[in-house]
Amino acid sequence: MPDPAVLLRALFDRAVKVADPMQSLAHHLPAKPKGRLVVIGAGKASARMAEAAEAHYGPCEGLVITRYGYARPCQGIEIVEAAHPVPDDSGLQATARMLDLLKGLAKDDTVLALISGGASALLVHPADPVTLTEKQAINTALLASGATIGQINTVRKHLSRVKGGQLAAAAYPAKMLTLMISDVPGDDPAMIGSGPTVGDKSTPQEARALLDHYGITLPPSAQSVLDGPTGVIPPGDERLSTVENVIYAAPSQSLKAAAELAKAQGLAVTLLGDAIEGEARDIAKAHAETALTLQRDLAPGDAPALILSGGELTVTRRGDGIGGPNAEYALALALALQGAPGIHAIACDTDGVDGAAEVAGAIIGPDTLQAAATTGEDAQTALDANDAHGFFGRTGGQVITGPTLTNVNDFRAILVTPA
Repeated sequence: MPDPAVLLRALFDRAVKVADPMQSLAHHLPAKPKGRLVVIGAGKASARMAEAAEAHYGPCEGLVITRYGYARPCQGIEIVEAAHPVPDDSGLQATARMLDLLKGLAKDDTVLALISGGASALLVHPADPVTLTEKQAINTALLASGATIGQINTVRKHLSRVKGGQLAAAAYPAKMLTLMISDVPGDDPAMIGSGPTVGDKSTPQEARALLDHYGITLPPSAQSVLDGPTGVIPPGDERLSTVENVIYAAPSQSLKAAAELAKAQGLAVTLLGDAIEGEARDIAKAHAETALTLQRDLAPGDAPALILSGGELTVTRRGDGIGGPNAEYALALALALQGAPGIHAIACDTDGVDGAAEVAGAIIGPDTLQAAATTGEDAQTALDANDAHGFFGRTGGQVITGPTLTNVNDFRAILVTPA
């Protein structure tokens, strides 16, 4: 068996590669339509998706918004970079231009929409009279609250004029094909990028209840929006009748590819699921128990075991450190395992960005805590401060990939060898 850290990194790299749009998007593109073709998109993978579309069709008309540092060379499609996870003016201006691009389309025209994780922040058009500054504050509070991605996106939809089917409505009566890379637990298309081309049944009252639950106070402008009629488009609306939404890449596919690679290395694979949600440190404790139990059942000479899982974990921000759900999971897992011999793990976000840090995640092993202690670092103190990235940056174990140009959510793997 290869070095555990090398093996775990290879499994993660395999999961990312399978979701690369240049490897998979072309298989889902129809023949180029006879009428006008307009390509739009938003998300961390959207520029790579646009690149793949032009590799198939040739130069296209359109505009795509991606995260800073994630742009790709395109022949005709304009690529705009903007901020994530908190929106900025670049995203605001680009979204307005995208809406202008959709005005006046006819029923013989076709829109190809390329949506991936990150679109919720990159595609930004606050509902009047909410300002960008107010939207930024609400978004920041939601991200720090511990709310799930589904809950956050429900609020985002009802404070927006492009989410919840509204982008598709702006293109009606043109035909629209939306190709999505899922980064949400359960692969609900209405939640990927806050569903800009997907109808939604939620209500402003539900959004307000979520905000109240997490103790987030709204400015008067946002309160007035939630008190009025929503702009979110309900399923079955005529303006969505010409839209086809297709999820062509999902976390399950990446986990399956990693599992196949692991089995080829002689590992016994246990898949916990691709839609796990919850507080990162709590899930880590549960997974540590699973790993220790599995190890107790292994006899000397048994094949090593691998525990795979995906989904999207959350962090309730209590400290002022540099953290993210994958790094916090890894740190909490190390603390729960307490140096158990023969257990190594990796936890990374497939987009290469965990939380607000330009770090994918971390790798841990039996020596993680002891090695940190020799440098004067205390793991529990770092966890209490939500400073997992700071901890691994100072002690080693960070996984840094740079932009991966895709996004199929979190990837976690625990390698268990006989004690």
